Amino acid sequence: MTWLNPGQPVRTELGWASWFYGLVIRLGLWCYRQEWCVSTRLPCPVISVGNLTVGGTGKTPMVILLTEWLQAKGRHVAVLSRGYKRTSTAPHLLVSDGSRVLVGPSEAGDEPFLIAQRCPQAIVAVGGDRVALGRWVLGQYPVDCIILDDGFQHRALHRDIDVVLLDATDAMGLDALLPAGRLREPLSEVKRASAVVMTRADSRSDVEAVCSRLHAVGYPVQDVIEVVFTPECVVAVGTHMRRSPEWGQGKKAWLVSGIGNSRSFHRSAQSIGIEVVGETAFEDHHSYDYHDVQKIRIDAKTKWVDIILTTEKDAGKLSSFLTSDDSWWALRLQANVVRGEESLRRLIETPSSDRVTSEARA
Repeated sequence: MTWLNPGQPVRTELGWASWFYGLVIRLGLWCYRQEWCVSTRLPCPVISVGNLTVGGTGKTPMVILLTEWLQAKGRHVAVLSRGYKRTSTAPHLLVSDGSRVLVGPSEAGDEPFLIAQRCPQAIVAVGGDRVALGRWVLGQYPVDCIILDDGFQHRALHRDIDVVLLDATDAMGLDALLPAGRLREPLSEVKRASAVVMTRADSRSDVEAVCSRLHAVGYPVQDVIEVVFTPECVVAVGTHMRRSPEWGQGKKAWLVSGIGNSRSFHRSAQSIGIEVVGETAFEDHHSYDYHDVQKIRIDAKTKWVDIILTTEKDAGKLSSFLTSDDSWWALRLQANVVRGEESLRRLIETPSSDRVTSEARA
């Protein structure tokens, strides 16, 4: 199913479907609150990075940032992910053993593969049952902290810390449940988060639009942490050679992406001085083939581009189709906390299995 893109208004004609979807979701949430369904604890702190909406809120760069923070404090970190759209059917798949990446993006899923590349000392594993996956990893490696990628709705596994991301450019995505809007669960559920992080918080008007919606459901907006994604470097897809963001100044580029928010990628490319002359934007987690790449080559050639620019997440899936003659580059982004860094660090770097979350206080 194709969801609304970030920033698009509610489809009111699908309100009836959202009502039924909401009924099912609220029933599940009620069962956990009544303790008819129980979350399983693992014998180490678990930090979830999740969201309330479908699509890209920037979970991957946030997982990378938090992993780096924890490792700088000497923690041995494992990242657990579902491995969305991976081709492997193994119930537990080790993507990285903390010293080398063991499988490719097709088997692992594009996001776990990227996390494994960017965090080479972290254990990265994928599996549908993340309780069983966590036990499997803990049985093999001396892990003392787990980061759960996209885990806010994965209530079967107890989290000591729930970090929930909201996209500042997608305030209208918070106005209705699926399929009329982009919400996976009611916005009021944000109150069970340990921390709310607003990503792509470059514009005050965007930030205020999201804050007004949070205020309406009783969330203290003064506690919201703000993050922006800034270009760190440009990486050659084939050779992994790096260039500074300034290298892109004035270059004509064709953009290629298969992510949840292609408009954000477009803005990031322009921010380093790239002249965008054309773009191919696929749905999130697109699986590329030879015909996709060949068509992009042809389209780009007609515009006399200097480079073809893609996202770092897409680069892993595209590299096997490229030749030495292809000038394909990936834009690497980094997460920068511009508001609330001290409180977020304090929360993340001192996880405790008996931490009292917002949900418990409620």
